[in-house]
Amino acid sequence: MSRRKFLKSPKIKKDDKVMVIAGKDKGKIGTVLSVDKKNQKVVVEKVNIVKRHLRPSPNAPQGGIVEKEAPIHISNVMLICNKCSQPTRVGKKILEDGRKVRICKKCKEPIDE
Repeated sequence: MSRRKFLKSPKIKKDDKVMVIAGKDKGKIGTVLSVDKKNQKVVVEKVNIVKRHLRPSPNAPQGGIVEKEAPIHISNVMLICNKCSQPTRVGKKILEDGRKVRICKKCKEPIDE
C-alpha cells in the first residue's frame, strides 16, 4: 500500500508580489514566475540567481555562462499585500456571493480581486 502525499493548494500563486524571508536573498522583493505545487517550490524574478555553463548548441551557438533564477522553497517567501504593502500571512475567506478569496491577515482585505 503506497502512501500518497496530499498537497494543499499553495497560498502563493503566479504573478504575486513576494518578499524573501530566509536565505542568501533575504529581504529581496520580486514577482513569482512559476509555482511547483508538487515540490512546494517557487521561482521568483531576480532572486536566487545561479550560473549555468552552456555548451554551444543550435539554440545557443556561442555557449557560455548564463545566469537564471533557481527555485526556492515556498516557505521562504511571504506574500506582499496590495493594500497595506507589507509582507503578510495569507488567510482564506468565503464572500457573500460564494467565492473563496485569499485575505491579508494584517488588514483583512481580500488579495484576489
